[in-house]
Amino acid sequence: MQEISLATGASMRLIRPGSDTVVMCVNGGSAKPRPGNWSPTIEWLVDRLAPRFPDAGFAEVRYRVRSWKMLPACIADGAAALAAVPDARRVVMLGFSMGGAVSIACAADERVGDLVALAPWIPEELSLRPLAGDRVTIIHGGIDGWIPGIPGVRPEHSRRGAERLRAAGAEVTYRRIPGAVHGVAVRRKGRLVPLPRAGQWLGDVTAALERAGLGDRAGA
Repeated sequence: MQEISLATGASMRLIRPGSDTVVMCVNGGSAKPRPGNWSPTIEWLVDRLAPRFPDAGFAEVRYRVRSWKMLPACIADGAAALAAVPDARRVVMLGFSMGGAVSIACAADERVGDLVALAPWIPEELSLRPLAGDRVTIIHGGIDGWIPGIPGVRPEHSRRGAERLRAAGAEVTYRRIPGAVHGVAVRRKGRLVPLPRAGQWLGDVTAALERAGLGDRAGA
């Protein structure tokens, strides 16, 4: 794995530099601006997806500051990550939570034709025109946002986003995972701990990448 400093000051971890196809993974954020981090949800998934798709590169972006109140800066970090993989002829965006909005904005890059959005935040003011003709898979936890004291995005929000994406000309697949919360894993004492239904998340993301045309599932 190679760690790359991006032009904006953000960072990116890249598995298989120089790959023709890259899965670009972008994280969520919070209301209060916080230093960028490596997403436990993204990291847990990439650890399992990369061996299944040995012909693809996998990139994880660490924002300079992660906050949905600083969305333009996070989008700029995502764009800088795309610029840092010039050898990739096609890119699949994989965005978690606020990363859904970042992925949609980054879909303006002509190499992006597929987007996988996990519990995505899709603000009303965000233009969806870049997704016209693209394949979009939305996967959402069935009880996301319903547990007191635990932040999240309710499935109804991404349902509305799916309708807007279809109206904008995207080909949308929507998956709801019963009993799943916001995210796939958390980090505790330096270890990744899967959340309920993590295996279902993994299966649905794997299927979405297969629909996007990624290669054989070696090691599955």
